[in-house]
Amino acid sequence: MILVFKHVFYKNYVGLSLWPFIILKEDSLKDDEVLINHERIHLRQQRELLILPFYILYISEWLLRTLLYLDSYRAYQNISFEREAYAHEKDMQYLEKRKTFGFLRYLTR
Repeated sequence: MILVFKHVFYKNYVGLSLWPFIILKEDSLKDDEVLINHERIHLRQQRELLILPFYILYISEWLLRTLLYLDSYRAYQNISFEREAYAHEKDMQYLEKRKTFGFLRYLTR
């Protein structure tokens, strides 16, 4: 289910996945197939980790990488969940062929 909330987002962020919703900054973004696919990849990650552990791991990895890089945006870009989603957001068939826990491939890269 896709929802639109304009005032939820920080700076340049335009989409967010909170199981089972995709939340967008603007209504027009509903037509952005790449963005929607990116967020669907996150929904799959959340589901396979049984939702709550996904958020715990996501925040933990972001905190660890923020300390490592001393840059919160660079940390965000290097979270394994984000790296998988960005790497495959343009592949509209990715979720059909994706292996379970596919994000693990991006943990140490």
